[in-house]
Amino acid sequence: MLRITLAVAGFTQDQLEVTLEERQLLIRGRQTDDDRERVYLHRGIAARQFQRAFLLAEGMQVLGADMRNGLLCIDLARPEPERVIQKINIQVRD
Repeated sequence: MLRITLAVAGFTQDQLEVTLEERQLLIRGRQTDDDRERVYLHRGIAARQFQRAFLLAEGMQVLGADMRNGLLCIDLARPEPERVIQKINIQVRD
Protein backbone atom coordinates (compact mmCIF):
# COMPACT_ATOMS: atom_id res chain seq x y z
CA MET A 1 0.00 0.00 0.00
CA LEU A 2 1.16 3.53 -0.79
CA ARG A 3 0.06 6.80 0.80
CA ILE A 4 0.04 10.43 -0.32
CA THR A 5 -0.06 12.89 2.60
CA LEU A 6 -0.67 16.64 2.24
CA ALA A 7 -0.68 19.28 4.96
CA VAL A 8 -4.06 21.02 4.69
CA ALA A 9 -4.25 22.88 8.01
CA GLY A 10 -7.00 25.51 7.94
CA PHE A 11 -9.09 23.70 5.32
CA THR A 12 -12.30 21.87 6.14
CA GLN A 13 -13.54 18.74 4.44
CA ASP A 14 -16.02 20.83 2.42
CA GLN A 15 -13.19 23.01 1.07
CA LEU A 16 -11.21 20.04 -0.27
CA GLU A 17 -11.89 18.04 -3.41
CA VAL A 18 -10.17 14.82 -4.48
CA THR A 19 -10.91 13.52 -7.98
CA LEU A 20 -9.55 10.76 -10.19
CA GLU A 21 -9.83 11.07 -13.95
CA GLU A 22 -8.21 8.38 -16.06
CA ARG A 23 -4.89 8.02 -14.22
CA GLN A 24 -4.60 11.57 -12.86
CA LEU A 25 -5.32 12.14 -9.16
CA LEU A 26 -6.23 15.79 -8.54
CA ILE A 27 -6.43 17.42 -5.11
CA ARG A 28 -7.88 20.93 -4.80
CA GLY A 29 -8.31 23.20 -1.83
CA ARG A 30 -10.51 26.28 -2.06
CA GLN A 31 -11.38 28.77 0.64
CA THR A 32 -13.73 31.72 0.36
CA ASP A 33 -12.39 35.05 1.56
CA ASP A 34 -15.14 36.13 3.98
CA ASP A 35 -12.93 38.48 6.01
CA ARG A 36 -12.03 41.08 3.38
CA GLU A 37 -12.24 43.95 5.87
CA ARG A 38 -9.96 42.28 8.40
CA VAL A 39 -6.27 43.24 8.27
CA TYR A 40 -3.77 40.39 8.78
CA LEU A 41 -0.15 40.57 9.73
CA HIS A 42 0.42 37.06 8.33
CA ARG A 43 -2.13 34.60 6.93
CA GLY A 44 0.10 31.66 6.00
CA ILE A 45 -0.71 28.71 3.75
CA ALA A 46 -4.24 28.22 5.09
CA ALA A 47 -5.46 31.32 3.26
CA ARG A 48 -4.45 30.15 -0.20
CA GLN A 49 -6.06 28.01 -2.83
CA PHE A 50 -4.03 25.08 -4.07
CA GLN A 51 -4.09 22.30 -6.60
CA ARG A 52 -1.83 19.24 -6.73
CA ALA A 53 -1.88 16.64 -9.49
CA PHE A 54 -0.38 13.16 -9.41
CA LEU A 55 -0.10 10.90 -12.44
CA LEU A 56 -0.68 7.36 -11.20
CA ALA A 57 0.96 4.32 -12.73
CA GLU A 58 -1.13 1.90 -14.75
CA GLY A 59 -3.25 -0.31 -12.50
CA MET A 60 -3.05 1.88 -9.38
CA GLN A 61 -6.24 2.06 -7.33
CA VAL A 62 -7.35 4.74 -4.88
CA LEU A 63 -8.56 3.00 -1.72
CA GLY A 64 -9.80 6.11 0.07
CA ALA A 65 -8.96 9.42 1.72
CA ASP A 66 -9.16 10.69 5.28
CA MET A 67 -8.28 13.90 7.07
CA ARG A 68 -6.92 14.08 10.60
CA ASN A 69 -5.05 16.80 12.48
CA GLY A 70 -4.62 18.97 9.39
CA LEU A 71 -3.25 16.14 7.23
CA LEU A 72 -5.05 14.73 4.20
CA CYS A 73 -4.03 11.12 3.57
CA ILE A 74 -4.89 9.28 0.36
CA ASP A 75 -4.27 5.54 0.31
CA LEU A 76 -3.31 3.83 -2.93
CA ALA A 77 -2.77 0.20 -3.87
CA ARG A 78 -1.16 -1.56 -6.77
CA PRO A 79 -2.77 -4.96 -7.03
CA GLU A 80 -0.41 -7.79 -7.76
CA PRO A 81 -1.19 -9.42 -11.08
CA GLU A 82 -2.34 -12.98 -10.83
CA ARG A 83 0.26 -15.52 -11.77
CA VAL A 84 -1.07 -17.53 -14.64
CA ILE A 85 0.53 -20.89 -15.19
CA GLN A 86 -0.43 -22.53 -18.42
CA LYS A 87 0.54 -26.09 -19.21
CA ILE A 88 1.53 -26.67 -22.82
CA ASN A 89 0.93 -30.15 -24.15
CA ILE A 90 3.72 -31.76 -26.11
CA GLN A 91 2.66 -33.49 -29.28
CA VAL A 92 4.60 -36.52 -30.52
CA ARG A 93 5.01 -36.70 -34.28
CA ASP A 94 6.51 -39.56 -36.25
